[in-house]
Amino acid sequence: MARAGEITNAVNVGITVQADWENREFISHISLNVCRLFEFLVQFEAATKSKLASLNEKLDTLERRWSFLKIKKVLHQRTPLFLVDISTFIVDDEYDECSM
Repeated sequence: MARAGEITNAVNVGITVQADWENREFISHISLNVCRLFEFLVQFEAATKSKLASLNEKLDTLERRWSFLKIKKVLHQRTPLFLVDISTFIVDDEYDECSM
């Protein structure tokens, strides 16, 4: 009878060990996927920051050009062309535009 109890106990230990390995494998998969998700989010953040910085520069350029065109329109409406002092405009080579 003692042997039957030992066999049952050994089977229970084997089942417990198998369940433990399955749990560890599951946790390992979850941990790996969390790490992959984190790496993706870090890369996504970097790419998004870069694209937003580029868009911000383009928007700044458009805003400067828009301001220049508004000033040019006002000067054209208020002042005859032969009275406009062109030397007051500063050429910005970086953006190929003029500003006052």
